[in-house]
Amino acid sequence: MVLIAAAVCTKVGKTIVSRQFVEMTKARIEGLLAAFPKLMTPGKQHTFVETDSVRYVYQPMEKLYMLLITTKASNILEDLETLRLFSKVIPECCRNLDEREILDNAFNLIFAFDEIVALGYRESVNLAQIKTFVEMDSHEEKVFQAVRQTQEREAKMKMREKAKELQRQRMESAKKGMSSMRSSGFTPGGDSFGSGISNLTIGSTPSISTVNDVKPTPTKAPAPRNAMKLGGKGKDVDTFVDQLKNEGEKIASVPAQAPAQGIAKPKPVSDVPMEDIHLHIEDKLVVRLGRDGGVQKFELSGLLTLRISDEKLGRIRVQLENRDQRGIQLQTHPNVDKELFKTKTQIGLKNPAKPFPHNTDVGVLKWRFQTQEENAIPLTINCWPSENGDGGCDVNIEYELEHTHLELRDVTITIPLPIGAVPSIAECDGDYNHDSRKNTLTWSLPIVDVNNKAGSMEFSVPASIPGDFFPLNVAFVSKTPYADIKALDVAQVDDDMTVKFSTETVFYAEKYEIV
Repeated sequence: MVLIAAAVCTKVGKTIVSRQFVEMTKARIEGLLAAFPKLMTPGKQHTFVETDSVRYVYQPMEKLYMLLITTKASNILEDLETLRLFSKVIPECCRNLDEREILDNAFNLIFAFDEIVALGYRESVNLAQIKTFVEMDSHEEKVFQAVRQTQEREAKMKMREKAKELQRQRMESAKKGMSSMRSSGFTPGGDSFGSGISNLTIGSTPSISTVNDVKPTPTKAPAPRNAMKLGGKGKDVDTFVDQLKNEGEKIASVPAQAPAQGIAKPKPVSDVPMEDIHLHIEDKLVVRLGRDGGVQKFELSGLLTLRISDEKLGRIRVQLENRDQRGIQLQTHPNVDKELFKTKTQIGLKNPAKPFPHNTDVGVLKWRFQTQEENAIPLTINCWPSENGDGGCDVNIEYELEHTHLELRDVTITIPLPIGAVPSIAECDGDYNHDSRKNTLTWSLPIVDVNNKAGSMEFSVPASIPGDFFPLNVAFVSKTPYADIKALDVAQVDDDMTVKFSTETVFYAEKYEIV
C-alpha cells in the first residue's frame, strides 16, 4: 500500500492535524482534504470513499474523523488495519477527543504517526512499541541518574567524615604542641601541620575523589607554605562543619578509621563492620525474559575485591570455597598466582614477598555465567493480561522464588500502564503505588524468601490491550550470593597464622525485565 497522508478533522471538514508521507505540494494536500466533506453522502456512513485518483479511508471518533488518504491501488484490508492502529494511537496521546486536546498534543500525534508509516509504507509495529518509541524512555539514563545520586550522597558522607577527622586531629595536635612547649618553657602561639592531610579533593563531576588516611606526625620543622593550616588562624574546620549544618546536613559521629570507598554503584550502602582485611563479593545479574516464557538473556558477572587497611597484613593468602556446579567461568587477576588458585583455591600473589596494595580496593577474582536454561532464573514473574468485555484488560501477575536459598529484599516490579489510565486493584500481596506522571504501577515486596516465596496481584485497567503492560522491570538486592563462592580463611604467608577478616556480599539485579 502507499499511504499519502493521515489527518484528524472535524465532522464539518476542518483539518486539525495532517501528516503527509510522500512528496506533495501544499495546495495539492489542502485540495484533497477540502474535497473529503463534499464526498460524504448525507444520512449514510461508509468506511471509505473514492475519487478518480485517491481513496479516503476514515473512522468516526465522537465529533472527529480519523482520515487516511491512499492511492486507489492500495489494499483496502491493509488500509483498514492501519486505520484502526491510527485510531488507537489518538486516545493514548489525548485524554479527550476534542479539537483543543488534539491541537495541544499535535506534535506527539505527528511523532506517533511517523512511527506507523515511513515513506508511505506501513511499519511492522504495534501500539506498545509506538508508546515506547515516542516516550524515549532510557534505562541507561535511569541507571546513570541512580549512580550519580548515590555518588553525591557518598561524597557528602566523606565530607562529614573528613570534617570530624580534621577537627579531632587539630585538637590532638594542639594538646601535644601545648604540652611540649610548656615543658620547654615556651608559650604556644598556634599549631600547624602539613603532612597530615593528603589529596582532599571534592569535585563537581559525578566521580568521587579519594581521601587517603594518613595519621598526623608532630614535627619541629615549620609547615610548608602550601599546607593546610589548622589552629593558627582558628576556625577552618569549624567553619566547614557549621556551613554543612547551615545547609541542613546532619553531622553524625563517624569512626575516623573507616576506609574510603571506591566509585559508588547502585546497590545498598554497606552496614558490615570492616576489619583490617575486608572482602567484598558482588554478584550482578542481567536478565531478559519473554512474556510467554523462555530466557532471551541471562548473564551473571561477579567480582571479589580485597581491601587491606593495615600495611603489616599485606602478605596474605585467601582461602576460598567454590561449590558451584553450573559451570561459572572464573578468572583471576594477572598478578595472582593462577596455579595456587587451581590447585588449592587460594588467592595469593605470584611473588609471595610482595604485599597487596594498602588502603586500595583490589579486584582479585571475577566470574561470569551465561545460559539459556530457565532453571537458572532466581525469581520468575508471570504476567497474564486478558481483555474483558468493557474494552479494557484484567491483569493477573504472580511471582515465585525458584532458588529458595536466596533472600531477596526490596523487591519491586514496575508495570507500565496506558497513558492516563488508572488501575483498579482487586488483590495484592504486598504494597503497590500508582505513578500517574510516569504511567506506571509499582508492586513492592519488602522480602522474598522461603517463607514468602510466592505471591500474586490482580488489577484491571480500562481502555487497554495486553501489550500495554510490557515490558515489566524487576529490581531487588540480596546479601546471599548467587554464585556459591565464599571465603573460608585468611592467613599470612610467612607463618600461616590466621588473620581476622570481614566479608560483605551483595547480589542485585542490574537489569531484569520481561518483554
